[in-house]
Amino acid sequence: MNNKDLSAAQREELFKTLKIRFEKNTIRHQGISFTDVQAKLEVSNDKLWSLHEMEATGGEPDVVDYDEKTGEYIFYDCSVESPKGRRSLCYDMEALESRKDFKPEDTVMDMAAAMGLELLTEEQYQQLQNLGKFDLKTSSWLKTPDEVRKLGGAIFGDRRYDRVFVYHNGASSYYAARGFRGMLKV
Repeated sequence: MNNKDLSAAQREELFKTLKIRFEKNTIRHQGISFTDVQAKLEVSNDKLWSLHEMEATGGEPDVVDYDEKTGEYIFYDCSVESPKGRRSLCYDMEALESRKDFKPEDTVMDMAAAMGLELLTEEQYQQLQNLGKFDLKTSSWLKTPDEVRKLGGAIFGDRRYDRVFVYHNGASSYYAARGFRGMLKV
């Protein structure tokens, strides 16, 4: 068993959790069958491991779309607030290395890559916010356009005053209430 293989008990528990969440939030994935999603996951150990990591860090992953061109189901972190186990991180290694003092333990980009995830783009974040109300007290780093990152910045989003906002910050900043939301295609 390599470090990305789940035990039979872990697999069973994860499928149970995902199915309960799927059935509770049908508005997120109308016309999609959990049986079909599970069948795809059963043969994708690495994707199942990534979902396990999303769950373990508080992301509450759920299916939010199906790409008919690729035949892939798309999962986003659907926790009400930015995942607790993925906060207090600066944006990327360049940002981390630029900090003189009080460096965080990791970066958003490195943690996402280690988990096998992509960050939500600004458009995907808006799509998520159309499915519910997220980040009412927290904020989430978003995949930052290269032209913004080259100038030292990074973007994040949240919901305040019943509106979704996307802001900018220095990429080296980090806050206890800012994490990141991941996206996984299965």
